[in-house]
Amino acid sequence: MTVKEKTRGRPRGATSQLSAQAIMKMSKSLMREEGKIPSIRKLARCLNVDAMAIYYYFSNKNALLEAITTSLIQEVYQPEAGDLKAREHWKNELSQLCTSYLSLLSHYPGLLETFLSMDTISPAEVFVTRFNIVIEPLNLDSESAKNGLDLLVDYLHGYALALSCNGKDCNGKNSQSTLNMEMIKGPLALYCVALENIMSTSR
Repeated sequence: MTVKEKTRGRPRGATSQLSAQAIMKMSKSLMREEGKIPSIRKLARCLNVDAMAIYYYFSNKNALLEAITTSLIQEVYQPEAGDLKAREHWKNELSQLCTSYLSLLSHYPGLLETFLSMDTISPAEVFVTRFNIVIEPLNLDSESAKNGLDLLVDYLHGYALALSCNGKDCNGKNSQSTLNMEMIKGPLALYCVALENIMSTSR
């Protein structure tokens, strides 16, 4: 999280109760309601502070954006490195990781678009680390692991976009087609078979 160095005096008056955590909490709340990162001006208005008070904690909007998205991605399911259960049930761990990620994206409309438009890789690194923990028992080579990650992430992002227009067709009209989290189980099972085949052929 990129937080600005506190080179000036602490904000006074109405901002005395302000903190990086309070700013983050309000930012997440507004993002969940509006589907986008709030402007510094709106954020300051909701917190009842001057906009410059926000810059005391975050050097610019990009710094705030990185902090928010990295904090949000930390909410995704965390497998335990070296845990026996994870090693014996990596498929279940992968399912929990994927459904947790999709759930996060569905709870925060616009978060996926924000991820894809960012220059920083901090949020992505969190998911990558957790994915690597899950597939560790497979002992895949680095290229296979990367290909597996790329395929999975592309699929999850496509699924998230489809969920966001659930019940609507490409023109925004009502459609009989609906998706839910349960429907990801079949494709994930097929994906796991592919990973196991890679594991068996690499030995």
